[in-house]
Parts: sequence; structure tokens; C-alpha cells
Amino acid sequence: MATISKLAFAPSSPSLGLRSSDLRPSLVDLRSLASGGNRSSAPTLSVEMEIRRSERRSLTVRCSQVSGNGAQVKRTTLHDLYELQGQSPWYDNLCRPVTDLLPLIASGVRGVTSNPAIFQKAISSSSAYNDQFKELIQEGKDIEAAYWELVIKDIQDACKLFEPIYDQTDAADGYVSVEVSPRLADDTKGTVEAAKWLHKVVNRPNVYIKIPATAECVPSIKEVISNGISVNVTLIFSLARYEAVIDAYLDGLEASGLSDLSRVTSVASFFVSRVDTLVDKMLEKIGSPEALNLRGTAAVAQAVLAYKLYQQKFSGPRWEALVKKGAKKQRLLWASTSVKNQAYPDTLYVDPLIGPDTVSTMPDQALQAFIDHGTVSRTIDSNVSEAEGIYSALEKLGIDWGEVGTVLEVEGVDSFKKSFDSLLVTLQEKANSLKLVSL
Repeated sequence: MATISKLAFAPSSPSLGLRSSDLRPSLVDLRSLASGGNRSSAPTLSVEMEIRRSERRSLTVRCSQVSGNGAQVKRTTLHDLYELQGQSPWYDNLCRPVTDLLPLIASGVRGVTSNPAIFQKAISSSSAYNDQFKELIQEGKDIEAAYWELVIKDIQDACKLFEPIYDQTDAADGYVSVEVSPRLADDTKGTVEAAKWLHKVVNRPNVYIKIPATAECVPSIKEVISNGISVNVTLIFSLARYEAVIDAYLDGLEASGLSDLSRVTSVASFFVSRVDTLVDKMLEKIGSPEALNLRGTAAVAQAVLAYKLYQQKFSGPRWEALVKKGAKKQRLLWASTSVKNQAYPDTLYVDPLIGPDTVSTMPDQALQAFIDHGTVSRTIDSNVSEAEGIYSALEKLGIDWGEVGTVLEVEGVDSFKKSFDSLLVTLQEKANSLKLVSL
């Protein structure tokens, strides 16, 4: 039976502590702005600590084939991240048995995100779902209905594990996210109805209903929030769309008519690494020294400016009026935090984006790296002027930020649709292999 996120350590290394000899300090300069070819004149944002992988301890966070024993994990950088800097580390993965999240919770994880791709991998690669799936089909459920039953059980079980954090923080943390069908990404009304249905059937106070930040679904966000349902807005790739998402949240709170807004919360999932993946290709196509020198800078620069926008929007008379009713800020959540380019430091999309009232959801690779050698320091607003310079320099080179956001949004929605459709095919094949009636 597959286990989720078991923290596994080499027998000779039971502690998370690192010896000084485990690390070789170096400076990885990823953000130099060229000015007439003069590198020394450019401002830099730097990520430190290159790890000698041959000397790193064995630390694995993964879905494995070994049962978790629920053993206590010693204090980690994840605890420091939350307690010292106010950023909540979440885990971007979910599979059965959900109880194997317990070691991660002990290590400092404070929430979970899921998406169609995650469930596609979990359900298709594990036999842990077979018994429930067989029962559902024999009860007369069709394939898609059975899929949602499988997902809902995982979400409910995970919510139960994180409920103590939710209670301790007065609904500020401890959430588990589940996404509406990606087939509804261009359906405003359908998304609203699906969100209401999911919220009702999951029936847990600490569930976030994920809604994509497509143009068609921005109005859905307002409507769902106005119904008192907490939302994780996903697939945000541009500052313009992010501002629209904030406005939808504020509009929804105002339209709710609730006198107590403290239990209606939201996060805005701003995707990071995919931005560099696309912009780097554009820069390589441009091919000039200035362009090549800016590879690996776009994602962090835009994220820093998103945090600046967050600070601006959640201040002033309009926001203060909502605060009087108990409203909580819609936190920025950094998503897509694992590096896609192996030439970049493996904490590139975590270390530079640390700040109060934010969330960083990390898949296995990024979570492992940050626990192992992440740096806990407030970085998100320490180089705002430099981020503005990078953003502007990219525009001058011909990078159209609107186009970047549109392309990535289309790719993201399409990817989730393919994962969803693939999973339904897999479930039909599973039904056939279990000699169940094809429906």
C-alpha cells in the first residue's frame, strides 16, 4: 500500500541537523541585469548555499511502498519558517493512506494542496483505492462519480488531520484544497455550482475549494466567496489577473452580507517556476547577452511584485471596513515551487519568497530541499526595487507579460484537463481489470 510523504532517514543519520562540513558555501548569481554588457553595474539577487550532493544526508519526502510508522520528527526549518517569518509551509501532494501525513505535520507542514494531476498519479499508481472503487461501481456509481467519491474521502481524511491547526489558528491555517473539475475552467455558472457541491459533500470547515483564475471563473470566485465558502484561487500567472482575483475576493466578502467574516478565507495561488520555463525560452530565442543574462529571473521578480500589490490592496479604508467584520487577508500562496531547470538551485522558488502572511506549497523535491538546506529569512520585500528593474528590463527586451500569463494559463488548464481525462480512462481500465461492469 502506498504511503504518503514518509520522512525517511538513513539509519546512521537520525537527526535533521547538518554538520558544517555538509555544506559548501558558494554564491549562485542568477539575477544580474546587463547594462551595455557591463555585468558589474547590475544589481543582483542571490541565492546562497550550493550543496555537495555526494555529501548530503539521505532525506526523502515521497509517496513510497513502505508504511509510515508515525514517528516523531525533530524540529525542522519548516517550524522556523512559520514561527519566525510567518510563512506557512504546505505540502503539494496527497495519496493514501492519508495518515502518513502525520510525520510531515510533525515536521512542520501546516496544510495540503491537491490537483487533478496529483490525484491522477495517486489513484493510477496505487492499489489502495481498489476496495472503495470496487464497492462504488458495484453500488451503481459511474466512473466519474466514483472518482469524486475517492477524492472526497481523501480530502475529508486529510482535513481531519489538519483540523487541530485550523482550530489553533482560528481558521487562519490548516487547510486542505480540492479542485473543481478542470472541464469547468470556462464555465462561470458551472464552477459556482461545482464549488457549492464540493463544499457541501466534503463538509469540513478547513477545506479550500480550488477555482482557476481564468477570465470566466473570476466572477465565480466572487459568487462562491459571497456564499461563505473559502476558496483557493489557482493558476495565477500574471499581476493583472492577480489584481482581478483580489478584487473578486473583496467583492465577495462585501456581497456576503455576513456580520462575521472570520471564517471565510482565501489564498491566491501564484505559480512561479513555470514562468521561468516559458520566459527563459523567449530569452534564449532573443539570444542577446542581456537576454541570456536574465534567464532564471522572471518568476521571482514577478512574485516579489505580486507581494507588493498584495500589500497595497489589503490596506486603506475599504479593507479596514472589512477587517472590522473579522475579515482575513487573502494570503499569497507560492505554487509550482520545484525547479524545472536543474542548473538552478533547488530552493530558488522558496528561499527568495519568504514573508509574513504567505504560504509556500512544496512538492516532494522542493520540500526535501528546503528541510535539508533552506534559509529562513524574510526575503520577499528585501529587493523590491531590483525586482522592478528586472521586470522592466524584460519588458524592454520584448517580453510581453500579458502573453506570458495567457500562454501559461491555457497550458495549465489544458494540463489539468488531460490529467483528469486520463484518470477517468485509468479508472475505466481498473473497472475492467477488476471484472466490474463497464459504465
